[in-house]
Amino acid sequence: MGRLLDGKCALITGSARGLGLAAAHRLAEAGCHIVFNDIDQSHALQPVRDEVEQLHGVRTLYCRADLRRPSEIETMVLFATDTFGAIDILINNAVMRHTAPVEAFGVSEWDDGLAVNVSSAFHTIRLAVPGMKRKRWGRIINVSSIYGLRGASNRVGYVTSKTALIGMTRAIALETAGHGITCNAVCPGTTESPVHDATINASMAAEGLSREEAERRFLATKQPTGRFIGAENVAGLIAFLCGPEASDITGAVLPIDGGWSSA
Repeated sequence: MGRLLDGKCALITGSARGLGLAAAHRLAEAGCHIVFNDIDQSHALQPVRDEVEQLHGVRTLYCRADLRRPSEIETMVLFATDTFGAIDILINNAVMRHTAPVEAFGVSEWDDGLAVNVSSAFHTIRLAVPGMKRKRWGRIINVSSIYGLRGASNRVGYVTSKTALIGMTRAIALETAGHGITCNAVCPGTTESPVHDATINASMAAEGLSREEAERRFLATKQPTGRFIGAENVAGLIAFLCGPEASDITGAVLPIDGGWSSA
């Protein structure tokens, strides 16, 4: 992308690892100042922040916030806005997962999942949009999931919240369409993560499988490509949606799932 987003400020929730961290690297490469967020990763993120700043000549900020608490979200957005003048790009990436049959699904797990996966996006958007409207420019990306497009057993909280993000995306896109703001959702398939890695390692140990065979079995009912979705590829899609060539894309729901949603 070169420096097509030079001087913009991007707030990325849940950016200490995984997709959020990959997006931070990609947007910094495009010239964005980065506001990192996680519940408590300031020490672990300092080397990452130093690297991003030195490599790309941008500034970074770390905002600790428990996204279950609207007051902490407001403090985070205010801190970021005071530091950089406005939030130009908002990536709602933070996620909470819990797996259980519906009759065994805990009430607190349900409430926490909706708070982090859905309500926090509502709060960051409502707080960031006024500044975007004043500048007549803004990009909002909601990170949904393949499970926003398909159902799954024992994941009622995750499926419900990721589906809700798609509805929110469409509503916000229509509200902001005349203000130079776009709002889109990306729906990744299965990416590499510590949780998935543990499952694959356990399969390798229990059945004497190679890494390649264990991954193939794990992904057999998922991506038809038979491989994990690269976090850097999801980050590339996010960066494209923030760039000038995507200015007419809003309200879109874009799968990046190796063909899973087509099966």
